[in-house]
Amino acid sequence: MNIARKGIAALLWLTASAAALAAFPDKPIKVVIGFPAGGPLDQHARLLTDRLQAVLGQPVIVDYKPGAGGSVGAEAVAKSAPDGYTLMLANTGVAVINGALYAKLPYNTLRDFTPIARTAMQPLALLVTPKLPVNDLRQFVDYARARPGQINYGSAGNGGISHLVPEMFKSATGLFMVHIPYRGSAPAFTDLMGGQVQFMAESIPQAANYHKQGKVRALAVTSAARNPALPDVPTVIEAGIKGFEVVGFYGFLAPAGTPKDVVAKLSDAFRQVLTSPEVRERMVSQGADPAFLGSEDFARFLAAETPRWDKAVKASGAKMD
Repeated sequence: MNIARKGIAALLWLTASAAALAAFPDKPIKVVIGFPAGGPLDQHARLLTDRLQAVLGQPVIVDYKPGAGGSVGAEAVAKSAPDGYTLMLANTGVAVINGALYAKLPYNTLRDFTPIARTAMQPLALLVTPKLPVNDLRQFVDYARARPGQINYGSAGNGGISHLVPEMFKSATGLFMVHIPYRGSAPAFTDLMGGQVQFMAESIPQAANYHKQGKVRALAVTSAARNPALPDVPTVIEAGIKGFEVVGFYGFLAPAGTPKDVVAKLSDAFRQVLTSPEVRERMVSQGADPAFLGSEDFARFLAAETPRWDKAVKASGAKMD
């Protein structure tokens, strides 16, 4: 009798679980972004969520919670119910840089989140002012090596990817360059064009636009393969610096403890969206290469990327309160 009762209970539980999965989602899903509206993450979210609604059959709402380099939004998601209805769209900084950058971070990516899907990779271009007498990356390395401490590089601010990629480049080449942090990439670009700083790493769309206008000179891209927006610009590896591949990424995460079947359904929805040729084309135009990883592969990716960026932050000396 007890065995029969246990069997019935197990059957009822399985039936209820299957019904719950079939019903998910039965209300709108919220995607939190830890930055103001209008930026690159917002563009990425809008591109995907419009299509995601069609796949999941429910509205997908973008919610902005800016502050502390994305940490405010990340903390809010980490503390949300692990039911699949609150997700975070994270970039490289939020997911793997902030942990080393902030002394007191209110979340830990590997502990407090369940990865859903990596959606894109975002290579950068290494740029110089056109006033510099160099035409390729090898010439720049030789030029800078002959002038230790005399070459400045600009960034959008301390601890961001445009700061850390040049630091990685310095480590790979043994160069001594001086960091000049700005409040955003726009003033840094202005000074790069004017020659007040000589070097910069920046996302592909903006870099390609200024390069084509002759306002800056793109010497290399940081991805393993050339970028369609800069087809004549070699990779850093092609330019002779072995193993140098540094690419930012975008991905969606849910609170830790989100049921596996819900994670699988969400992950597959992103996979379906990223198969659309229109989505892929528009994503590339925004400077991000479609690069889907499912939940388990994305988790392994984050675990591998975290110590790599920890090392870069420590080498840079960057710290935020």
